[in-house]
Amino acid sequence: MTPHELAETVDSIVAVQQSDGMIPWFPGGHTDPWNHVEAAMALDAGGRRAEAEAAYDWLVATQRPDGAWHQYYRAGRVEEATLDANVTAYVATGVWHHFLTTGDTGFLTTMWPVVAGAVGFVLELQTARGEIIWARHAGGTPWSFALLTASCSTFSSLHSALAVATRLGHDRPGWASAVERLGRVIAEEPEAFLPKDRWAMDWYYPVLTGVVTGDAARARLGAGYGRFVIDGLGVRCVSDKDWVTAAETAECAMAHLAAGEVDTASRLLDWAGHLRHDDGSWFTGMVHPQGHHFPAGERSTYSAAAVTLAATALAGTGPLVPLLVPGTAVPRR
Repeated sequence: MTPHELAETVDSIVAVQQSDGMIPWFPGGHTDPWNHVEAAMALDAGGRRAEAEAAYDWLVATQRPDGAWHQYYRAGRVEEATLDANVTAYVATGVWHHFLTTGDTGFLTTMWPVVAGAVGFVLELQTARGEIIWARHAGGTPWSFALLTASCSTFSSLHSALAVATRLGHDRPGWASAVERLGRVIAEEPEAFLPKDRWAMDWYYPVLTGVVTGDAARARLGAGYGRFVIDGLGVRCVSDKDWVTAAETAECAMAHLAAGEVDTASRLLDWAGHLRHDDGSWFTGMVHPQGHHFPAGERSTYSAAAVTLAATALAGTGPLVPLLVPGTAVPRR
């Protein structure tokens, strides 16, 4: 995207943000804290710092005493009460990204109790083997399974939480041990996770989040490319349907960038351009060969956010999200 097109896309997110800082999926839609954080990161990437900080203010106001957030909110109320570990952990990624973008240590200090509370909730769901159980029911009972994509995202978020702790001088060896165990089980014990290999995210998330790197990352991406990518269009959400989505295509582009495959990353993001609306917003997806937008007419803030983060990472004007591990050098070729 050109700088003007990128600004239009960021403005399309601002246009949906509510007065309390909450960013719904689309006007009148619900909000989940994971996609809300992703949208806040896109606001920072697009230079809309005040709006991004308003989004974090909303998270502060809605965090539960146990450190978690509910899965879905709508118009000032809880819509779905499930307490998702990955959704909760992602605040750390956003907070660290805001610091990398602004250099504002005071923001880290303000958000430290929020991050620490979120990590505390998440690590209570870690098993002895190392995986993170997906969620708790509203009453507190844990669900019975872990998900690969969610655990990969949590792995990255815990790295970001450790970066925040280190920057502020807080020693958290238990967090470091937890993320090491989580990374090991993701890389070595696929049976620890509920099988969902039909979904593209289970394919590229171990690379996107830095669990699988180097030659292994390129091999993993290469092995799934034919199942999930439609040449000229982008990435299927699921392998058995020709439904191409903007968010999955942008995230997959970032995974290829993390693996050093810059040309592939750029090509994927270019292909996603057919999902861009003239006003800068992004359609969630399109069904092929019919060419129908699906869900019908939906233009989502999280799609705009994913594309913004991929575009700025490719341009070298923003960090690779969510691979925000301190000292990680993203190969450019």
